[in-house]
Amino acid sequence: MLISLTGYMCSGKSRVGRALAQRLEVPFHDLDRLLEERIGGPITPFFLREGEAAFRALEAEVLLRTVAHAKGILATGGGTLVDPILMSRARVAGPVVLLEVPFEVLVQRILKAGRDRPLYFGADEATVRSRTEALLQERMAGYDRATHRVDGDGDPDEVVDRILSALGPLQEM
Repeated sequence: MLISLTGYMCSGKSRVGRALAQRLEVPFHDLDRLLEERIGGPITPFFLREGEAAFRALEAEVLLRTVAHAKGILATGGGTLVDPILMSRARVAGPVVLLEVPFEVLVQRILKAGRDRPLYFGADEATVRSRTEALLQERMAGYDRATHRVDGDGDPDEVVDRILSALGPLQEM
């Protein structure tokens, strides 16, 4: 079984995913790190050089390979599982948990640590706010396809507790 974490950029998918994998004593997979291995370097230069379409195609390829073979926990990209085909493939592999984080918390996290990411590269606060609001609206239908929704605000261990409570008894991973 593969538990996939989805949610907007800076919602805590990687931090919470590592904590969840540690708690369950299963492997952790981070789609961003897998993509960096595949392209041989950081995502941002690739995204800026090749464009979003090329990035999304590669992201889909890496995700499909991962959900077909991996077990444990997968932290996906913020826009990855918005694609209905990719979401359905992830759901076949196991539960998909949406980490819901309040808008203001997302904005503050992006301002603190996310402005080096392709969609926010060099953005000021007003741009971060407007782009985040627009992208959340655009992606909500995709996020709504997750099998579970969990409050992702707070300490990673608290969020892990919420995830485990939402998932209930787990089959062997």
